[in-house]
Amino acid sequence: MRVSRGRAAGGVVLLLGVVLAGCDGELGVDPSSTATSAPRAPGGGSGAGPLGNPDGTEPGLAPVVSESDRRTARQLIETVRTAGRGPRTGYERDKFGYAWMDTADGVPLARNGCDTRNDLLARDGQEVRLRSGSDCVVVSMTLSDPYTGKDIDWKKQKATAVQIDHMVPLSYAWQLGAARWNEEKRERLANDPLNLLPVDGPANSSKGDSGPASWLPPDRKIRCAYAVRFAQVALKYELPVTAPDKRTMLAQCGG
Repeated sequence: MRVSRGRAAGGVVLLLGVVLAGCDGELGVDPSSTATSAPRAPGGGSGAGPLGNPDGTEPGLAPVVSESDRRTARQLIETVRTAGRGPRTGYERDKFGYAWMDTADGVPLARNGCDTRNDLLARDGQEVRLRSGSDCVVVSMTLSDPYTGKDIDWKKQKATAVQIDHMVPLSYAWQLGAARWNEEKRERLANDPLNLLPVDGPANSSKGDSGPASWLPPDRKIRCAYAVRFAQVALKYELPVTAPDKRTMLAQCGG
């Protein structure tokens, strides 16, 4: 039996000042390679709520349910700066490092011998199975998708059915200031578990590089949690959001 990397990393402490291509290979499956399931959360969804998971190492994204938590969520979102969105000129995905690199120092799960995508699948998946002989490559799992509220039975042969969402899209970050960052900081943003969530592929494709004012998860129950996580990433990386995005984020939590 294999324990999910996300759960194994649950004790990692990340200093935070505020409250698809993986390892390839044949698809033989080791029947004994099964991860424990992420817990179902109150109010729907699966895994940890964002306020109790500030480093992003716990699985999933659970709704923000209580009024006291929603008040805390609004207070956190209020601290995010606003700015206008600049041009996309010069943006390339490779400016944030090659996809799913394991060598982005300064974030949880880095340099553990497994690429970021497989780390995230193992963190959030239920009934995870690995390629035979591998301690890394996820070949099947069930995902409780926070964006749509549905369960997805995923297999590697149809990889794009589950995609890893950059909650704060890389192009969005580029336009809000990441164009001026050094390469190491951009690599951290692109591979930080706080900014990454396995989700329904079509839902993620519809998001593109939109901010919250232009796109929110289809499942309304998760929208406050989504806004909180967006704010957590923005605050950690000292990124502003646009004024319409901040208003939308506050509105999802009752503001």
